[in-house]
This record gives sequence, C-alpha cells and structure tokens, in this order.
Amino acid sequence: MQEPLLGAEGPDYDTFPERPPPSPGDRARVGALQNKRVFLATFAAVLGNFSFGYALVYTSPVIPALEHSLDPDLHLTKSQASWFGSVFTLGAAAGGLSAMILNDLLGRKLSIMFSAVPSAAGYALMAGAHGLWMLLLGRTLTGFAGGLTAACIPVYVSEIAPPGVRGALGATPQLMAVFGSLSLYTLGLLLPWRWLAVAGEAPVLVMILLLSFMPNSPRFLLSRGRDEEALQALAWLRGVDADVHWEFEQIQDNVRRQSSRVSWAEARAPHMCRPIAVALLMRFLQQLTGITPILVYLQSIFDSTAVLLPPKDDAAIVGAMRLLSVLIAALTMDLAGRKVLLFVSAAIMFAANLTLGLYIHFGPRPVSPNSTAGLESVSWGDLAQPLAAPTSYLTLVPLLATMLFIMGSIKGWVMCYAMGWGPITWLLMSEVLPLRARGVASGLCVLASWLTAFVLTKSFLPVVSAFGLQVPFFFFAAICLVSLVFTGCCVPETKGRSLEQIESFFRTGRRSFLR
Repeated sequence: MQEPLLGAEGPDYDTFPERPPPSPGDRARVGALQNKRVFLATFAAVLGNFSFGYALVYTSPVIPALEHSLDPDLHLTKSQASWFGSVFTLGAAAGGLSAMILNDLLGRKLSIMFSAVPSAAGYALMAGAHGLWMLLLGRTLTGFAGGLTAACIPVYVSEIAPPGVRGALGATPQLMAVFGSLSLYTLGLLLPWRWLAVAGEAPVLVMILLLSFMPNSPRFLLSRGRDEEALQALAWLRGVDADVHWEFEQIQDNVRRQSSRVSWAEARAPHMCRPIAVALLMRFLQQLTGITPILVYLQSIFDSTAVLLPPKDDAAIVGAMRLLSVLIAALTMDLAGRKVLLFVSAAIMFAANLTLGLYIHFGPRPVSPNSTAGLESVSWGDLAQPLAAPTSYLTLVPLLATMLFIMGSIKGWVMCYAMGWGPITWLLMSEVLPLRARGVASGLCVLASWLTAFVLTKSFLPVVSAFGLQVPFFFFAAICLVSLVFTGCCVPETKGRSLEQIESFFRTGRRSFLR
C-alpha cells in the first residue's frame, strides 16, 4: 500500500507530486515581479493582524495602570481586570462567527476592510473612556475586528500566494500580530494608556488605504462566476510577464468541481470533515497551550514573580523574542517543513511551562507590605508596589522561561511557540480547509479558538487565586504533550503543495490519518 502524505514524500505518491506539471511558459523567470506584488498585497492585508496583536496585549500595561488609577470610575478591581482582559476574546469569537458569513458574502478582501470599522470605534472608545463600560465595549469591538481578520486574512494570503512562498507568506499574519504586540509593549514604556489607544488607530487607516488598491482573491472571484476579473487579479499578482493560464485553469477546474454549497450530508464525508477536524483541533490545542492568558497578563505575571528587571522591560523583551522567532519561522517554514517546527515547538513549550510552574512553586516570592503570599492572595496592582530587591540571578528564571516558551532553540534554530504553534496553525488552517467550506470553516475555527481563549483568560485569575500561579503552567505543560501526539498522528505535511494538491490528498481516501 502506498504511504499517504503523513508517512513519506516519495515520487510514487501520485496525488501529491513534488512539482506540478510545467506550464506553457517558464514561470521561474518571473518570480521576482510575482513575489513583489504578492508581498505588497500580503502586507496590505496583514496590517489587520498588526492591529489585532496590538489590541490583544493592550491590557498588559493598562491593567496595572488602572489598578492604581485615582479615578473611581476607572479603577479596576481584580474581577474587573479579569473581564477587561478576557472580553476581547468574546469579541474575537463573535468576529469569527461573523466571518463564517462575511468571508463568502463579501469576499476575503472586503471582509478584512470591513474589520476597520469596529477596530477604529473600539480604539476611540478606550481612548476617551470615562467608565468601565467604555473600556469593556472598546475591548469587545477591537476583539470582534481581530476575530474577523483572524479568519479572513490567512485565507486571503493562502489563496493569492504561489506554493513556493506560501509557507513564508503564511507566517506573516502571525509575524505582524507579534510585531503589533511588540509595538504596544514598546509604546507602553513611553505613552500613557489613553494615547496607546490613539496610536492603535494608525495601522487601521493605513490598511484601508492600501487594500483599496489590491485585488480580491482569484479563487473567490471564480467561485462567484467573475472569471475575467479573476484572471486579471491573478495576472496582476503574478506579474505582466507571467503566463498564468496553466495556474488559472487549475484553479478554475477546482472551483467548478466545487461550485455548489456544501450540504450537511457532504460535510460529513471524510474528505470534508477530516481537514475541518484537523484545523479545529489545531486551533483548540493552540489556545490550550496558554498563549492568550500569558500575553494578556504578561506584565502582571512578571509583577508577581520577583523578576530582576522591571516588568515593563521584561514584557518588551519577550515581545522582541516573539518577533524574532516568527521571522525565523517565516524564513525556514518552506525548508524545514510544518511538522518539524510543530514538534520542536511543542517540546520546548512543554519544558518551558514545566520550568515556570516549578520555579513559581519552589522559587522566591515577592514581598509586599500586606502579604508574602504572592499573586494568589493580593491583587496584581498591589504586587507592583515596592518589592524586596532580588538578591539572586535565579530571579531571571521567569523571564528566560517565558522567552523559552515563546522562542526556544535547537541546533542553532530558534523554535518554540512563535516558530511553530503560533504561525503554523493559522497557515495549516488556510491550507487544509476545502475551498467549498473554506469561508465557513475558517470562521468556525476562529470561533472555537476564541471561545477557548475566553474560558482560559477569564478563569486564569480565579484559578491563580484558588490554587496558585503554578497550576495553570502545569496544565499548559500537559497540553503540550497532547499536542505532540496530535501532530504525529493527525497533521499532514503540506510543504511545497498547491492548495489543489492538498485538497486532492484528502479526497483520495487511501488511508485515514485521523486514527
């Protein structure tokens, strides 16, 4: 029996040939212009991810500031802080739900542009907030925009990118989200919290301006019967000297075979339900590794663990490490393959979460005037009061462990969350989902992802108060072990494959990989 995509990449596996049949022209000679235009369209789209990453970690410097606010209408209690941190994920879940409709109704590009409306409104509300309700509504709206872009941008990028650079471009949504987070951490060292919200408006406006000049996805246009417009879009993306007819015919043939909407009976067919199940479980496990509560409460976590450096500086350093990691992932994903990075990422995340849990359980605790119990029994705002000066470089452990959780290294390649389960889960979601269900299924994946993130983020503070800060990290470590098994058993290697080839693999039915 021939081995499927999971097992080997031999030339005898017909469904996934290493290289597609040659086109009438020599497509290699037009790669430079092709990539320039694809890069420009990708950059315009992923500015939405920049805004998403910026908004996601907005609470990291703002919660400590509001816990010390002298304005009674803006002063946050621990319960209010947990809502302020977690309500973003509820908005993101609603955004993912709306993407199930908008992705196919408006198209990928217009859906991304539409996200600018709630994003701009949310930042404006937070910048001018005079009460908790304005802060929560602003967070919800920016979360809605983030969930919508999280579902639409990876699909748009994967559909406009040629196979040779799809891995690198597929990492750019995560790269820009990380860059947005780093920008927030950096500006948080310089600006008050209201001006942080004002600064968040800038990338939204630039995104709208640039996307106005970019084409829609050729695959979406073909699915709507706009063949001539689709050909023009593909020709623009590939360059004026490119012979796009072979690629256009391949896409057109695939779209024609899937022109009708998916019925419930068809959705239960293996070639439909398996890729959707893989994408859903990857998004579910990605959130269960704990990245969202760690990022949302990053500065507060450092406040509670007797770090040697100021917590604001630690948060900015971790943001820089995430950016470097995703950048390396973008450059190596099409060389190393998706599964290798996922394996290494999950293994190092396990080690880092376990290290953090053990350090918090056995390591030094911060001392405040009212308590020596740490995060479990005092507010994170109180922990920002003068602490006992660290006397050992052991207090660098939480910084290094969190950097390891997000970065890590093996054989000279820096790999961890930001090089594996961060960008690759988004890329694989857009790669494996079948075209007929891609719009709805991507929204479903984002919905499930952010509902999971909400549960984790909202329960993080109560769990810490009841059981201690180490317990969540031990849980995250266990999830990383599950992720290792899932990657080995269920995740296909898609490196170098066209979207049509990936879909063809799931249609063969030669051997199920969801065992």
